[in-house]
Amino acid sequence: MADKIRLSDELGRQLREQREILGMSKSELAERAGKVREVIYRLEAGEDSTVSSLLAVLGALGLALRLERAGLPSASEVAARFLDDDDAS
Repeated sequence: MADKIRLSDELGRQLREQREILGMSKSELAERAGKVREVIYRLEAGEDSTVSSLLAVLGALGLALRLERAGLPSASEVAARFLDDDDAS
């Protein structure tokens, strides 16, 4: 899990993958994090949540947040993400 995460859906995908690797349901993760299950759904979907909720879920997964310079996603990366969303519908 050394991928750089620059978009919220990338974070959601990583959280879901780590939860699944640990064999945890969304309900189990929510309980461990001291949050309601809706928080897990929102984070894994790349939707808005609070920083405290994100940190609680990361802790429950045995993960930590690390900040490093990565730059913003390029215009082509953002455009590709929108095309992926359009293709999925």
